[in-house]
Amino acid sequence: MKESRKDDNLILDEVDYEIIHLLKQNAKAKMQDIGQKVHLTGQAVSNRISRLEKLGIIKGYSVIVDCSFNPNKVIAFVTIHMKTIDHVGFQKWCKDQQQVTEAHRISGSGCYLLKIEALSQECLSQLLDQVLIYGNYSVNISINQIK
Repeated sequence: MKESRKDDNLILDEVDYEIIHLLKQNAKAKMQDIGQKVHLTGQAVSNRISRLEKLGIIKGYSVIVDCSFNPNKVIAFVTIHMKTIDHVGFQKWCKDQQQVTEAHRISGSGCYLLKIEALSQECLSQLLDQVLIYGNYSVNISINQIK
């Protein structure tokens, strides 16, 4: 059983976690279908989702596109080793780049880990040239998505 999370009167219960899990599997699922799985009405599920959105727990929804539609697409995981103290500027740059689909500040080897979905090797190269303003990097290219 998952523990409830409590921050400033924010409490998540098992049902909230299950709804989040079901939305991760299919963000377009009907409220009624989710409700049947968590033993609530569709309206109650909708209310809980609205609450989770307002609290910032659910930040958005995404679309996963089949890579075969763009055989040149490159998915790269880039570790950034900052050479400047301008972390705020770098974080803003990350948020402004559409190709940067995830950005994490990390511990261990490196300062940040980025997931980049570039339209081509050339687009990835151009983006990495911009990264050099902030720091050095190492790149791992995805050759096959397993999950």
